Amino acid sequence: MLIEMAKKSPLFSGRKKSEPEHTGPAWKILVVDDEPDVHTVTKLALSRFKLDGRPLSFINAYSGEQAKDILNNEADVAVAFIDVVMESDHAGLELVKWIREELQNRTMRLILRTGQPGQAPEEDVIVNYDINDYKAKAELDSRKLVTSVYSSLRSYRDIMEIETARQAQVRHRKGLERVLEATSGLFELRTMHKFADGLLTQVANLMNLDTETLLLSCDAIDAISGNVGSEEIEILAGTGQFAAHHNKRLPQHIFKLLKQALTEEKCLYIDNCFVGYFPTKSGCINLLYMEGIDKINDLDKQLIDIFAINVGVAFENLLLNQEVEDTQSELILRLGDVVESRSKEAANHVKRMAAYCYDLALLAGLNEHQADLLKRAAPMHDIGKIAIPDAVLLKPGKLVEDEWSVMRQHPRIGYQILANSERPILNAAATIALQHHEKYDGSGYPDGLRANDIHIFARIVAIADVFDALAHARCYKEAWPLEAVLEEMQRLSGSHFDPELLEIFIANIDRFVTIKECWKDSAADY
Repeated sequence: MLIEMAKKSPLFSGRKKSEPEHTGPAWKILVVDDEPDVHTVTKLALSRFKLDGRPLSFINAYSGEQAKDILNNEADVAVAFIDVVMESDHAGLELVKWIREELQNRTMRLILRTGQPGQAPEEDVIVNYDINDYKAKAELDSRKLVTSVYSSLRSYRDIMEIETARQAQVRHRKGLERVLEATSGLFELRTMHKFADGLLTQVANLMNLDTETLLLSCDAIDAISGNVGSEEIEILAGTGQFAAHHNKRLPQHIFKLLKQALTEEKCLYIDNCFVGYFPTKSGCINLLYMEGIDKINDLDKQLIDIFAINVGVAFENLLLNQEVEDTQSELILRLGDVVESRSKEAANHVKRMAAYCYDLALLAGLNEHQADLLKRAAPMHDIGKIAIPDAVLLKPGKLVEDEWSVMRQHPRIGYQILANSERPILNAAATIALQHHEKYDGSGYPDGLRANDIHIFARIVAIADVFDALAHARCYKEAWPLEAVLEEMQRLSGSHFDPELLEIFIANIDRFVTIKECWKDSAADY
């Protein structure tokens, strides 16, 4: 009967109406009813229906429980026609409550249909259940069915557009939060190579790529150019096939893209490649090349543009900070050279000392920042000798007790010169100057400190200083063979030297011999 009524409707008279082209996926309509004829007539009555050029797609459920199973897997059902009485007298009402409260779906339009209005009076249902329409099956002819679907779908469409706009606002807010977080992370990076690695990671985060996936599967180069017209681009860091690309020639197709970004002064998004353009006020430019990534959306592009501005500031600060630290280090090295040359030490002694200390610090478990601080501060260990009279400092023979008393003052003098600075390098240098002649067993000077009461920087410097002194010739002695040097240092383990640090040093002696060979003294130094 229902089917015959549907066929007689003008909607099925064969008259064709002008419909817009199909412009999107079909609207999903869920029909929940235990009568198969209801499913058939609903589909027949709406077979030519389109809204915004999109047809309908029907999903059939014959009980409330079956509908729950379907909805657990179908997230974008637009409209549901739900019979009230199915496997129980209130199965439809229970399904409505489940959809709204447990499934937390507030967007789906719910239309209750019942052949037994007395079982669920309309007023009670409308008041107590979050539904959008209530129809008796007897009154729901084809025209009313079509009207109801039009109304419900338009409501669903508008709700989804509002929700999409809301989610876009949330994504923008979260995106800006990611930009701020990413930028703050870059401000904390203090070396150029760490900055480059950090830039790769943070851009990947902004693009919503998994960092490890990017580093393992994507190809990326972070490069810096001195100025826009330069043909020389220094590669700072890379991942994927570019991980070992440092100091190698760039592939031509990549070089062209980098030059295009430099010329156009903007980020580029070409096919599956991204070129980041991060300028600074000083004229230096950070370039980031990534390939093998999915197409990024407009929001990602906006975030990258904002990020680029902040990267320029971070990079500028890094350059300024490096300039200050490099200037400090050079001054310290020059002062160290002056002191060592006055005491007839070889010119490269302080350079080797700094390198020994850096490597031993890392091997001993200090972090890179601490190791770098020690490397910069170590050359000042003997700065106090600048106040020791030549008669004592340059005496070729053995010092008498009074002369030793004068010589032993140089650690405290060095400390007084360097102490009370607000600069970490000078504070570290002050500690090293004061304690580098302390011995592990407490027999050193000036304070007779023992074991871990001696700062680890000073314990490391003591090993590096003695190793270099024994391994190199001086005006008063020949260089010792390596075997003799190590034998003597092992003899002093636990008395002069920290035994654990010395064990690490000897276990990695090849590294320190390599440093020794890199900074050889000339004959004029002796």
